[in-house]
Amino acid sequence: MDFKNKTAIITGAGKGIGLATAHALAKEGVRLGLVARNAADLEALQGELKNKYGVDSYFATADVSKQNEVAIAIDKLITQLGSTDILINNAGTASFGTVLDMDPTEWERIIQVNLMGTYYVTRAVLPTMLSQNEGSIINVASTAGERGFATGSAYCASKFAVMGLTEALFQEVRKSNIRVTALTPSTVNTALAVNAGLSIGSEDHMMQPEDVAELIMASLRLPQRVVLKTAGIWTANPQ
Repeated sequence: MDFKNKTAIITGAGKGIGLATAHALAKEGVRLGLVARNAADLEALQGELKNKYGVDSYFATADVSKQNEVAIAIDKLITQLGSTDILINNAGTASFGTVLDMDPTEWERIIQVNLMGTYYVTRAVLPTMLSQNEGSIINVASTAGERGFATGSAYCASKFAVMGLTEALFQEVRKSNIRVTALTPSTVNTALAVNAGLSIGSEDHMMQPEDVAELIMASLRLPQRVVLKTAGIWTANPQ
């Protein structure tokens, strides 16, 4: 991908992987639309990107699990950006417990954020990409979307579903020159992981948000004809 004059929307942009990805794209001159729930985080990031890279960015607050909030936020950002070449579906949540111990409301919340949030944002952005006959969608999934583990039923179910959504969407839009990709990193050293009670261990031996941002950039640079499933990247491409 030639990043010149490109635009991107990133969900969960205020922290962790989303923040690191915003910096990586802005470094290439990509104009950004930033989505998260916390306006203060987004405003601070907007200033950082302008000061460090001279890149214009816009932000809108939304809880991605709520379709009406997503529709308003995405419409605002597309209007400001004028197009959407790249969508990074990064917003997510996690908590863990056995099937019997986890409250059904919490189980459903994880599905709503991780799966329905990805669906709502994609559905809001997709018409613009179809009209452009071009685009790249990257869904941040997880190794938990490839294999299950005890106490991870809700999280694994949500990420397995994101993988299925990715492949199905690829089949729908590949003739419109839209590439759909899912990344499957293992545990990443983020506040989300810490708050979910995951054992991070030594930071020197853990994936950092910047590592995933590098994977995202590498995926965007792949030739359209490449289909790759290795090193934490699973991608379905148009050609």
